[in-house]
Amino acid sequence: MSRLSDLADRIERLVLRHEELARTNALLTQQVQSLSAERDSLKSRLGAARARIDALLERLPTQDASPPGEGG
Repeated sequence: MSRLSDLADRIERLVLRHEELARTNALLTQQVQSLSAERDSLKSRLGAARARIDALLERLPTQDASPPGEGG
């Protein structure tokens, strides 16, 4: 009977461990989803910032042009 009781205890511990791991997995999955959304948002913001910088660079005078007042 002791072996049966030991087996029941081990099974109970396994079930508890499984539930604990399932909760941990759910939390980690939620964290991954949150971080992925944050990453996507940051990538989008980075792309927009790059586009604004490129537009500003296009507006800058080229180095070949003489500065005003230097008869060119």
